[in-house]
Amino acid sequence: MKRKTGFFFDERCFWHSTGLHAVTLPVGGWVQPPAGGGHAESPETKRRMKNLMDVAGLTAQLQLRGAAAASEEDLRRIHPAHYLERFKAISDSGGGLLGKEAPLGPGSYEIACLSAGLACAAVEAVLSGELDNAYSLSRPPGHHCLPDQSMGFCFLANIPIAVERAKARLGLGKVAILDWDVHHGNGTQHIYLQRDDVLTISLHQDGCFPPGYTGEDDRGTGVGAGYNINVPLMAGAGDDGWRYALETIVLPALARFEPELIIVACGYDANAMDPLARMLLHSDSFRAMTERVQEAADRLCGGKLVLVHEGGYAESYVPFCGLAVMEALSGVKTEVEDPLLTFIQQQQPREAFTRFQRQAIDELAQRCGLK
Repeated sequence: MKRKTGFFFDERCFWHSTGLHAVTLPVGGWVQPPAGGGHAESPETKRRMKNLMDVAGLTAQLQLRGAAAASEEDLRRIHPAHYLERFKAISDSGGGLLGKEAPLGPGSYEIACLSAGLACAAVEAVLSGELDNAYSLSRPPGHHCLPDQSMGFCFLANIPIAVERAKARLGLGKVAILDWDVHHGNGTQHIYLQRDDVLTISLHQDGCFPPGYTGEDDRGTGVGAGYNINVPLMAGAGDDGWRYALETIVLPALARFEPELIIVACGYDANAMDPLARMLLHSDSFRAMTERVQEAADRLCGGKLVLVHEGGYAESYVPFCGLAVMEALSGVKTEVEDPLLTFIQQQQPREAFTRFQRQAIDELAQRCGLK
């Protein structure tokens, strides 16, 4: 079914600079300058995704939108003034480190505000019924950012900023945030750990980032007890592991919660080609997960679904995964064929591994009261 799908982006988001790095290591000492590329959080993964959509003819069938930057009032619902002032001062002075994993350049503060503004606008357009669903190509990403601390390439908590603005402006009630970035959505979890109006679910590689973190015992505190779910998956879990976790834990949790809106923190770094993780997903994995979450949104909240871009660092492969997601959201199939799909499908884990991973997922589902 073809839908009225919004695609929110701004060229200026691609201009956020992360300085001279070799993947994630700052150049200097024993780290020599890279011959090509640079920092893992490069604009090219996002730009190439948009470019593939353009040449495939998909962009022309979407509702292309921009947005105003998030205001200081929007940011202050999540971030304290002293953190924002420090961030802006470093940005205004030409850049530097806001945190050890968060290099920034001149103008990065304003670009991060724009990144958050795109997420805000996408949420509001869907909630108002102007769009059926939407995708925000936000950069820099946001799901690791704590209220007063940057982390993991993230400077502002894009999704919580959008959620809290929609609550303040539109009276939004219950929201479910599903994070399928391969790294744990620790910032979002922290912000909502004591809340029962926002369900947070993170599918992530066990122990990957934050380093050593698993999270299956972190279920929320106070009135938020039971409203935070972590699903750590073993490295190499592959298509079956992720999709089984979605069917066994995520979808039942969404049905039990009955949200008014579903937001996906859409990272692509669980793909098999990513340099910062060890998973084996392919474009059809992301297509299938998007379809299933959209079906859940259709049943639970009138189809209201927003995806906000997070990680994904394989410049050659993120575009094919992103295109698959956008095809699933919009109901428009292009002629593009994923040149690596068969190769990655042949690399999936053997049956014994899959059985072991499924057993772990079943046990976690039981602990969460979902099976």
